[in-house]
Amino acid sequence: MRGLVQRVSSASVTVRSSGGPDEVVGRIGPGLCVLVGVTHHDDDGRARQLADRLWNLRIFPDAEGVMNRSAAALADEGSPVGVLVVSQFTLYGDASRGRRPSYVDAARPEVAEPLVDAVADHLRVLGADVATGRFRTDMAVELVNDGPVTLLLEV
Repeated sequence: MRGLVQRVSSASVTVRSSGGPDEVVGRIGPGLCVLVGVTHHDDDGRARQLADRLWNLRIFPDAEGVMNRSAAALADEGSPVGVLVVSQFTLYGDASRGRRPSYVDAARPEVAEPLVDAVADHLRVLGADVATGRFRTDMAVELVNDGPVTLLLEV
């Protein structure tokens, strides 16, 4: 399981509709925007492990400006911390050969969806204010990367 994590000032995800108006389905203020990719050997344990790592990842600045605080620490101090979780099967794309990426390492949607949901659910249990995208839709993700800070986690 992979999580592409960005520390953000704000982020939102909009589902684009071909026939009607677009719909904002998730929005956060300061916190983390996480694109989550699932592969074939992932399970609930890995989803829980990714959520724990995200919540405790020390990428927020302390009083001296050093990235020394986690979302968990901020929440414990009473600061609102949002986490926007968006499914992203292309994180398992392989573009090492040719011009067309292969997605054979990405889990099928019926396997991936419950595991992405499990990441979001576990983050909620930990205390995060979680927003999500909508699986199997065309989404537009907007964010203001704070720092910028971007990390790739793999569990």
